[in-house]
Amino acid sequence: MESSRSLMKPLSRNAIIGYPAGIITGITYGLNPLFAMPLMNKGAAIESILFFRYLFAVLILGGFLMLRRQDFKVSLRQAGILLALGLLYTSSSLCLFESYNYIASGLATTLIFLYPVLVAIIMVFLKVVPSWPVWLAIAATFGGVLLMTQGEAGQSLDPVGVILALVSALVYALFIVIINRSKAIAEISDTLLTFYALAVGVFVFLGKIIISGTPMTSCITTGADWMNLIGLAILPTIISTATLAVATRNIGATKASVLGVFEPITAILVGTLVFGEPLTSNIIIGITIAIVSVTFMITVTKR
Repeated sequence: MESSRSLMKPLSRNAIIGYPAGIITGITYGLNPLFAMPLMNKGAAIESILFFRYLFAVLILGGFLMLRRQDFKVSLRQAGILLALGLLYTSSSLCLFESYNYIASGLATTLIFLYPVLVAIIMVFLKVVPSWPVWLAIAATFGGVLLMTQGEAGQSLDPVGVILALVSALVYALFIVIINRSKAIAEISDTLLTFYALAVGVFVFLGKIIISGTPMTSCITTGADWMNLIGLAILPTIISTATLAVATRNIGATKASVLGVFEPITAILVGTLVFGEPLTSNIIIGITIAIVSVTFMITVTKR
């Protein structure tokens, strides 16, 4: 009776803010293929796509922060942590996009979704042990994602693509954990944190373009191409990164990462609805398992 009453307690303010933010993070990040694949299929260089994606995001965010009269000043210690966050987020994006060249985007998405497991393991080393409902949700959601991609079982696996996807998952997990655990940046707003993390990416990809000698706007010629870059800047970059920070700070790194299951769900639905990929029974069952698992975690862990 006591346990049943505890389950009826209302969600805390942090949960009301954190869980929707985590869901928005997954959905918006899952829109990467919607905007990126048309550009990559035209032959646009990955470093050019990512440079303009981050540049537009920084310009939009910077303008927003200036209108709000945001103070951009940070301490030297905070700058070092923000630099590390920027390099991690940039590396994750680069590895994810590069993996598309070696393995199917659905398979890459499945491997990327190892990051909730990695977050949970890292948190254990930091002596923050997730509760059993969170572990169960991690296992079930990952199983659901695996089920979603069973239609691709016959394809060959390029080890380079697999490694790139796994590296992307690892650095993304580190990005989440640092946001959650670093006291030095706790007072920095989510928007300003996102701005600095993305600003690092602008310089990284500009440097990569200069070093490689890649033509900056090669195969980016039409209005539709530029709209895809703006779409990349707003949805899977600005909104996804900002809501990730909100979710991580309000419900913790592990739970926020579990909600990332909406990333592969969104990517698969985009593939089905936009690119004409088949919607199999495995996909439907996998999505159902993932959503039920996340709902269970939210219901049981209300702290």
